[in-house]
Amino acid sequence: MRTRTLLLAALLWPGIGLAQDAPDPADRQVYFGEQHLHTQDSPDAFFMGTRNTPDEAYRFCKGEAIQKNPSGYTVQRRTPYDWCAVTDHAMYMGIMPQLMDPNSAVSIAAADDSAVKLLRAGKGDEAFAWLAQGAAAGQPDPNFLAPDVVRTVWQTHIDIANQHYDPGTFTTLVAFEWTSIPFNQNLHRNVFFRDDGPEGTFSAFDSDKPEDLWTYLDVQKNAGHDNFAIPHNGNLSNGLMFAPRNSEGLPIDEAYAERRAEHEVATEMIQTKGSSDTHPALSPNDEFAAFNIEYRSLIGTSPPVRGQIEYSYVRQALINGVGYQEFLGVNPFKLGIVAGADAHTAFSDNEEFNYPGVHAGTDDTPEKRLAGAQQTAGEPALNFGSPGATGVWADENTREGIFDGIRRKETTGSSGPLIRVRVFGGWDFADGDLAATDWVSRGYDRGVPMGGDLPPKPAQATAPSFMVWAMKDPESGNLDRVQIIKGWYRGGYPYEKVYDVAWSDQREPDPDTGKLPPVGNTVDVPNATYTNDIGEAQLSAVWTDPDFDPSLHAVYYVRVIEIPTPRWSTYDAARNDLPLPTTVPATIQERAWSSPIWYTPEPDLVNRAPAYPNLRQVFD
Repeated sequence: MRTRTLLLAALLWPGIGLAQDAPDPADRQVYFGEQHLHTQDSPDAFFMGTRNTPDEAYRFCKGEAIQKNPSGYTVQRRTPYDWCAVTDHAMYMGIMPQLMDPNSAVSIAAADDSAVKLLRAGKGDEAFAWLAQGAAAGQPDPNFLAPDVVRTVWQTHIDIANQHYDPGTFTTLVAFEWTSIPFNQNLHRNVFFRDDGPEGTFSAFDSDKPEDLWTYLDVQKNAGHDNFAIPHNGNLSNGLMFAPRNSEGLPIDEAYAERRAEHEVATEMIQTKGSSDTHPALSPNDEFAAFNIEYRSLIGTSPPVRGQIEYSYVRQALINGVGYQEFLGVNPFKLGIVAGADAHTAFSDNEEFNYPGVHAGTDDTPEKRLAGAQQTAGEPALNFGSPGATGVWADENTREGIFDGIRRKETTGSSGPLIRVRVFGGWDFADGDLAATDWVSRGYDRGVPMGGDLPPKPAQATAPSFMVWAMKDPESGNLDRVQIIKGWYRGGYPYEKVYDVAWSDQREPDPDTGKLPPVGNTVDVPNATYTNDIGEAQLSAVWTDPDFDPSLHAVYYVRVIEIPTPRWSTYDAARNDLPLPTTVPATIQERAWSSPIWYTPEPDLVNRAPAYPNLRQVFD
């Protein structure tokens, strides 16, 4: 039961009053925002042509119309965000704009630097390649790493975030990106602080190993700066993001699992470089597994290099996590779900119908975006998806409220639309609970929200039940269906299954296959239009696991899928009388994912396998 008052304290010390009551979690609201955005202060964005600042990024997220540079046209969100984090790269943060100012101290000190000469000669790609090669070789340019310069840039970031922070109305999170990418294998993490942040950042120049980043996070937390990290683009990690080994090549042990679970509370499910949910090769029975996997190459490889699929996707990590929970007693991949942009323009362009590109001068016109030319990040602009969005169920729209909501994992990530999703897991939910006006209170009182652990199984309970509710984004398509994805370990092997739990239009599953028929498609591709006369604005259900085994560790998360709508490339082609691309889908089914809910058996229930064939190779 929830504690609503400090009654005893109020009786003993009447002066304390009841004003210190903990907020009722049933009053939490969802706040949508951006947790991964780059400006001109990220060197790669600068070399691509971005000249928009963190100040403009926050103003754009608030809904202001901003001039996009270098293109010069105006961009504006249709739906303002509630919160935003600018996560510029810690490596060379803010240095490039200073180099273009001949009067800046950095510019004067580095006047003879090769990168500076190339940059001022208009050879941005060559300048970036020069710096990138040095960084990859562990030889960063010392002209750009003077401690006073680095601290000044970071403090400016903090000051701008604080200027735009309006508690209760618009929240900014102080953050940066740690950009480890050994041999083009993506290990990036975004780092967030609950307060104004520390005096300095931590970059891959300091170390390219996640374990060393966690040590930095420990130091900052001990200094009073609460924090966490969020990895992104496991799909481009070549199997390193969720590998069964640490940075030294040793098998995951209990100490590693505990450190990772403490410091990495969520992961980015989708962003402009693709979906990290799953892949058809990993989930062959999931008919929706191939969503947004057009971006296939390791970042920056030329010619393109395809990465390893194994250990690169979130679903597999979540399922392997419960295997580690059984084997080690700790889950290293106990991750909430968020989504983001990773746009290098200062703009979070999550609205499919309102997409102006994500890499400045390389994709700032429809002609460039629809062309098949190779771009800076390793893929044609056509293969990038529109950014995602994160929803946080929080007590209030403040820095503490948003931070705590993400840490609780009471979050959703979407492919862009602001789809509202709420999930509760418990042992005795019934249809009548969801139909009640106080169903949210019942969810918290008798269960756990997404991101939580199911309480111990009562003796009389047969299986866990889940209350699921989803509502469409008013600016996007109706909802096709709601699914629960379950993963579990049995006999040392991982398993998964996708269940349709609510759907629109009174369809009936196929009696032989159990598959739900497609919802239909109203998209007029040549005109890039669709109608919302199929699907539903809202779907909900109470679902009880029909295959539950109380002796097996399990993880559950929700996926909500929209009806088909036009892809951004279809909008571009129709609006500008350009040929429709044939190498990417003309339509997509946008979606949202909830953070998981976990089930851990009581020790006396566990039917532990004598050997773990799937993990045995790790420990042999």
